[in-house]
Amino acid sequence: MRRYLRRRGIRPVIPTRSNQRAHPRFDTPTYRRRSIIECVVGWLKESRRLATRFEKLARRYAAMLTLALIRLWLTP
Repeated sequence: MRRYLRRRGIRPVIPTRSNQRAHPRFDTPTYRRRSIIECVVGWLKESRRLATRFEKLARRYAAMLTLALIRLWLTP
């Protein structure tokens, strides 16, 4: 996969595992932002209405997303 991405000119964002031979340089700030986004998406998927896109109208979906984020923010 990394070889395919390299041929297309895409820089790696995820570091290689410690047991792999090649250790290409990767963009640490981009990796941190990506990790935060993945965690938030994982938390939001706990809200089944958002994960299944139960709300079909964009306004209602945005409202449910806002409520889920508030719930996430208030939960210790």
